[in-house]
Amino acid sequence: MPELWAGTDAGKVEHHCTVIDTNGATILSRRVPNSESEHLELLGDVLELADSAPVTWAVDLNTGGAALWIALLVSHGQKVLYIPGRTVHHASAAYRGSGKTDAKDAFIIADTARMRRDLKPSQETSEIAIDLRILTARRMDLSADRTRAINRLRAQMLEYFPALERAFDYSTSKGALVLLTGYQTPAALRRVGRARLATWLNNRRVRTDHARNAAGTAVAAAEAQHTTVPGERTAATMVHTLAREVMALDREIEEVEALIVGCSREHPDAAVITSMPGIGYILGAEFIAATGGDMSAFGSPDRLAGVAGLAPVPRHSGKVSGNLRRPRRYSRRLLRMFYLSAQVAAVCCPESKRFYQRKRAEGKSQSVSFFELATDQVTPCEA
Repeated sequence: MPELWAGTDAGKVEHHCTVIDTNGATILSRRVPNSESEHLELLGDVLELADSAPVTWAVDLNTGGAALWIALLVSHGQKVLYIPGRTVHHASAAYRGSGKTDAKDAFIIADTARMRRDLKPSQETSEIAIDLRILTARRMDLSADRTRAINRLRAQMLEYFPALERAFDYSTSKGALVLLTGYQTPAALRRVGRARLATWLNNRRVRTDHARNAAGTAVAAAEAQHTTVPGERTAATMVHTLAREVMALDREIEEVEALIVGCSREHPDAAVITSMPGIGYILGAEFIAATGGDMSAFGSPDRLAGVAGLAPVPRHSGKVSGNLRRPRRYSRRLLRMFYLSAQVAAVCCPESKRFYQRKRAEGKSQSVSFFELATDQVTPCEA
């Protein structure tokens, strides 16, 4: 029996698997529930059809609903290729018919794996990399929730107490958030006064100097407004709730970050990753989560730069040459990590700071300078 290719269109509840031979003829087409027993039965049937011939498996997802299926294939020593759904979507235009079905998608996945030779087999991801992917995703969700809560807090305050809304940066001032859990209106702040408010904040673990400054700023804002805006009482209640929500999110983010740091330190390449300019344990965890922590999968720094969207790609046609553009397909998460590391490195690393200042002196914008600094960190080309 010749080699077989098995494509799987993965879903949350069910998968569709299509198996083809070297001529592209369909040998098997089956829909199976996303359960271990059904997967094992499908695996056994396909291997029986192969009759000891090699089987190449391909899937259009590498996480989520396909995780169990991939884990079973890898644990049974099968060769698994990952073909992104975007690739399958564009490839479908080359096949007859405009309809879209799971069976057709599974066939395209299998046929793409049969024809292409540049696809690399999926490797078993380490437990640490998986843990970091989960933890960093949770941290990103919490950070997004915190940003939304702060924006809603400021918008609510702007409706009835604009002087206090602009008095603090609520994304960085813990004292301001603590203040809002007790006092939200101009009248309440005027009644309590600077001295008692500073003592109240200090009793709630706000540093003495910060408590004094926050109390003075808040009472000054209250003294600038004596008008009671309709809806103030309900708005103040919402501000109190949102302030407590932001503080709770801060505590949870700190807990998740502690887990991330502890997990990052256990990775065998942690010392090498964190030695890069601008990359600490948090950004290092983002890097491991986005790459799986296995640099051999990229082969070279240039390949890593391409996956991260840092390496420009040519757009040549006819007599037009030297036309470079950012690639359309790249890892947004990896690009974000390198961009943030470049921002940190431009402040903390003398060499990176000189590189950034040189780019700015050439007339390039701040974002372009950071982008080129990130590119240089991945694929160093300048002294």
